[in-house]
Amino acid sequence: MKSMINELWHGNIIPQEDSRNNSKEMKELLGYMARHHEDLEKTFTDEQKEIFEKFHDCWDEYVSLAEAAIFEYAFRLGARLTMETIQDTE
Repeated sequence: MKSMINELWHGNIIPQEDSRNNSKEMKELLGYMARHHEDLEKTFTDEQKEIFEKFHDCWDEYVSLAEAAIFEYAFRLGARLTMETIQDTE
């Protein structure tokens, strides 16, 4: 069995990619979002398109920061649970 830490280090495990779009419901929702996004953009003036693009840039940055924070929290929580489990058996 390969080391999870080694696999993570070498980029073979990519939590943010592996965890996204993995359920039927999420894929379906993304499809709806894409369709509504396209329909909405068709109605925009050039100025509105520019504002909407800026909004998306900010949203993408926010989501990236939020995903990183969630990953860090979940990783630390898992490590704490592991430590507590090991300490309880000693």
